[in-house]
Amino acid sequence: MVEKVPMTQGGYTKLQEELRWRQQEERPRIIEAISEARAHGDLSENAEYHAAKEAQSLNEGRIGELEDYVSRAEVIDPSKMSGTTVKFGARVRLVDEDTEEEKTYQIVGDQEADVKQGKISISSPISRALIGKEVGDSVEVVAPGGSKAYEILDVKWS
Repeated sequence: MVEKVPMTQGGYTKLQEELRWRQQEERPRIIEAISEARAHGDLSENAEYHAAKEAQSLNEGRIGELEDYVSRAEVIDPSKMSGTTVKFGARVRLVDEDTEEEKTYQIVGDQEADVKQGKISISSPISRALIGKEVGDSVEVVAPGGSKAYEILDVKWS
């Protein structure tokens, strides 16, 4: 059975856009660079040719990854969810029990995680600690930087 990859609609759209760009724009550009470098003659000492072939290999590898993620995507719409229990797609407001600092995170798929935008991966230590908990619960997160305690202040679905 194929393992589904959870993601939001925004994350799915970004993957599709990157896949389209790599297939329709980047691939032809690299092919052109290879044929241009080939025209320079001896390929054994042609740095431009080897660089273009390397770029082609990386691009094709990423295309394969993207096709895999898109084909296994399970798009979840958080706006259709409700309740106070933390699940995938939830926007969770936390307070650090030591520093009283508040943080808000949205739990998203691995491919769309971006801590700077407040989006954390479903497989991150903090997400794993939060899933299934409710507003008012305290959670202890064991992360590489040490252990932290948080209280869940709010769960939103937007």
